[in-house]
Amino acid sequence: MRACRRADREPIVTRYTRQDVLRILHLKTRQLTAWERAGLIASHPENERAYSFEHLSQLRALREMRTGGARRVSAKSMLASMEAMQKVVGMRNVLTETSAVRHGSRLAFRHGGALVDPMTQQLAFDFEGMQGQLKVVNAAPVAGSAAYRAKASAEVQEMFLRGVQLEENAATVNEAMRVYESLLELKPDHAPACINLGTIFYNRKDFDGAERMYRRATEADSQYALAFFDLGNVLDEMLRLDEAIEAYGRAIELVPSYADAHYNLALAYERSGEKRRALRHWMAYVRLDPVGPWGTHAKGQARKILSMERLSIVSRGGRKVAAAG
Repeated sequence: MRACRRADREPIVTRYTRQDVLRILHLKTRQLTAWERAGLIASHPENERAYSFEHLSQLRALREMRTGGARRVSAKSMLASMEAMQKVVGMRNVLTETSAVRHGSRLAFRHGGALVDPMTQQLAFDFEGMQGQLKVVNAAPVAGSAAYRAKASAEVQEMFLRGVQLEENAATVNEAMRVYESLLELKPDHAPACINLGTIFYNRKDFDGAERMYRRATEADSQYALAFFDLGNVLDEMLRLDEAIEAYGRAIELVPSYADAHYNLALAYERSGEKRRALRHWMAYVRLDPVGPWGTHAKGQARKILSMERLSIVSRGGRKVAAAG
């Protein structure tokens, strides 16, 4: 891991506990444990400050893949793709040095202006301006304009990771904002940078600024479920519940098992007085995350709605029967 350096001091290496990691990245214990068991991330003792900033970067990448569609790739296939990429390109840390995308039943990686499928050792040139069309050729060194793109891509990635590191320290958040803003000048459609900058605005209760950045993220990547989820959160804060409901709904359309989006959508429906619609998402959350305080709360809300609402049950003959409270 590259440590921050100051002219007259030794490198500072920040270490995090498991609970720090869960809090910073908004992960659930179950998800982190699953990644560790699959070998996608190294496991560490519960109470030791064993996680580095590099570990946080790896976990952030896994979280983005999970909410962005690659979650449907099996953990075994993800691990095989990552290990193959390390061998093909000679990378030490695939999760932080590349951007992974779903490619059939496995992962491909954006690297050097191309999409690399390490399992077949093929290169797919990434023509983003051609409506996502790809031309697949045998793997070969990328030259000419691709070299320039590779350099720009590496610069953007390094800036993003620096912004993430600065963002974790309250004393350097303003510097993190400047880094993200500079990054977005180089790559205006960098959705993760839009998300992180929006979250800084959100934490400062600058909800207009947060909404602007989250919307920009959804425009940069219309398949980015996390962007729609965060947009829903800020619209909820602004009491624009109809718009918040639409944003949460879009996140769930993209990732039907997005538990947090079901939870927040249930809350928004309750606040809008639509308890029956809320019930559906409370029940979805309970199925997805039955253990823990949030699951307990979701069960309680579902029971409360069922006890208060006299729901109608339609018999096979079409006769409506009032359900017992």
